[in-house]
Amino acid sequence: MIDVQSEVVSLEEAVVRVFGEVDMNTSPKLRDVLLPAAKQKLKKVTIDLGGVTYMDSSGIATLVEMLQLTLAHKGQLILKSLTPQVKAVFEIAHLTEVFSIVE
Repeated sequence: MIDVQSEVVSLEEAVVRVFGEVDMNTSPKLRDVLLPAAKQKLKKVTIDLGGVTYMDSSGIATLVEMLQLTLAHKGQLILKSLTPQVKAVFEIAHLTEVFSIVE
């Protein structure tokens, strides 16, 4: 189960809050919410993962795709409030240096 809430906070910035498990079954829903923000070419997209209890490789792949789309138009993608479980996945995949991650 996943809940994704997106809010455009200015003409150039969106915040997306994610709750639940991001896996093979739920990552398409996350992608459906993130894709419009990437296509709008916003300067900054912050994804708050503080409510995510589990993330597998499909969730990581979705975030990598969004990072690529955001960087293509010189935007910034920020991951925020990673839970210890999710942060461990990023560390194992050596992605903590690829993404901008803030507490």
